[in-house]
Amino acid sequence: MTPPDTVATPVQGRRRTKRWVLMAAVVAVLGLAAWPVLNYFEVFSDKGDAISFGQDGNQGGAGTSGSKASMPTGPKADFTISGTVPEDGSKIAVTTYEGKKSGFKGKVWVWVPPQYKDPQYAKSGFPVMIALPGGSGYPNNYWMGPDLKLEASISKWSKEGKSLPFIVVMPVLNPEDHDRDPKDPKLGQYWDGSDIPGQPKMGTWLTEDVPDLVKENFRTVDSRDGWAFMGASTGGFAGLKSVLQKPDRFKAVIAAGPDIVPDSRLWKGHDQEKAENNPKILAPKLIKSGRPDVYLGFEVGTKETAAMPPIEDFVKRYAKGPIRTKLDVIQGGKHNAATYVPNMESAGLIQWISEHMQGPTPIA
Repeated sequence: MTPPDTVATPVQGRRRTKRWVLMAAVVAVLGLAAWPVLNYFEVFSDKGDAISFGQDGNQGGAGTSGSKASMPTGPKADFTISGTVPEDGSKIAVTTYEGKKSGFKGKVWVWVPPQYKDPQYAKSGFPVMIALPGGSGYPNNYWMGPDLKLEASISKWSKEGKSLPFIVVMPVLNPEDHDRDPKDPKLGQYWDGSDIPGQPKMGTWLTEDVPDLVKENFRTVDSRDGWAFMGASTGGFAGLKSVLQKPDRFKAVIAAGPDIVPDSRLWKGHDQEKAENNPKILAPKLIKSGRPDVYLGFEVGTKETAAMPPIEDFVKRYAKGPIRTKLDVIQGGKHNAATYVPNMESAGLIQWISEHMQGPTPIA
């Protein structure tokens, strides 16, 4: 029986049959020397094939007792395979989603942990980690690449009891890419993961539309206990700001080498709105209110000379009341996403947020 997260359609099955017949013919004519060539050009790849996560059979209804589960509400999105995690064969899927609240249309990549298709968790909600990249964050989100091993690491850590089995959701961070062409008049322009007046509503996209897509298609935890961010650089800022801005919806973040204040040039003339997206202003407001509690994990390398002082100062000033923090300094660490992932485990950051969040509950 095909697992619920890899349901093949009839058309997809016919396509695969034709593909294997063609490959067999090529190998028969050219011999085994053709095999690595075919593999290099992804002839064997299922990239682009349709993939389902069992939404049709689990819409609505109640979850496992005590799991705070929310079943997929629909409408079902059309996902295709974007890549494969080589360590366990799990799939990274992608869809294009038009946000009903922001009006922004962009790509979202999703990976589910192996436990998601385990029958004992069939009625249980899973925690969600929205992973945001640094750099342009468009047209791709670099966490969707298996080379950084975010998905493989969470799969491994969850089996070892070091992490909850998070659904990893990877949306585009910005609406455009202005990081590549040195002649681009908008070079270096980004949106701070925020609703800047007159611009695409990227804050609403990240904190409302993307969660809506996930709730429509996956079994999730029906409370803030099941929602977290992680991100690097500008993505770390967006995650940090989102948790402080909407602590009723999100409980935790792992921010790696993040900016601490909004600094997009698009804020010019919009000081009030800029302040509403500033962690150094949002944090005191949360401290004054006294609740709810949030868990802010930080990691930064000793060679990140510009990023480290603001992060250390933020932790020193605002780690009080409902704001719980954990900071790890990576010795010799640079501003590098490949460094941040293994340090999430070795520094205890993924364990720390997992201890304060809700995981899936097996059927008794």
